[in-house]
Amino acid sequence: MRFALKPLVFMALLAAGPAASAADDDMAVDLALVMAVDVSLSIDEKEAAIQRNGYVHALTDKRVADAIRSGPIGRIAITYVEWSSVYHQIQVVPWRVISDAKSAKAFADELSKAPVKPGSTTSISGGIDFAVKLLDDNGYDASRKVIDISGDGYSDYGRPVKDARDDAVKGGVTVNGLAMMFERPKWKQEVPEDLDRYYNEQVIGGPGAFFVTVRTPNDFSQSLLHKLVLEIADLAPTNTGAERDLSLPAR
Repeated sequence: MRFALKPLVFMALLAAGPAASAADDDMAVDLALVMAVDVSLSIDEKEAAIQRNGYVHALTDKRVADAIRSGPIGRIAITYVEWSSVYHQIQVVPWRVISDAKSAKAFADELSKAPVKPGSTTSISGGIDFAVKLLDDNGYDASRKVIDISGDGYSDYGRPVKDARDDAVKGGVTVNGLAMMFERPKWKQEVPEDLDRYYNEQVIGGPGAFFVTVRTPNDFSQSLLHKLVLEIADLAPTNTGAERDLSLPAR
């Protein structure tokens, strides 16, 4: 099944004005989102930069701010995590409340200045478990909780991915995925040919869960932007387990 964000729906986002905010003392948000990014050994310096720059650029795009403002409360809480082994999870940028282009840019600026610390093995389950803990203890009253996890290979360390995914879903968390299937030089180990299927069956789960496959570095930033807009605006379909065609009108 393919899914496209229709121009009329997206124009409604652009026209939406700031929603009424809840009282500051209850810290209510439309969404609590953990952006969980793979920095294991299979991710080289170039790919790490592609991921980091992709999030920086996406967060400063006007369409992300429009999606945030389209919610009933008009603000979300986000944090950026880089993960590798069971023992390597770093909260690069702590929880921040984002309500407009200015606060989104401040987050992106903070992210762009943080160093990337490469990891070792690949434990997607460890990344999910760490993200769940952050969602459970962040001080926000979120209408939705989402983990956005990206990677370029199977989980090869820690407990089974399905177990971590299922526990997250039981706790009211949706896990979405971004499978990076870039072509690699011959001297490097190839990305698994069925990584998209693996993400569909093993990684994603929860209401409206979906995954995106990115096959070239040049497509990463735009695909990520479209994915974030769908997640933030809660526009993903209700059926679980499909790859999405993330077509959006031009900026």
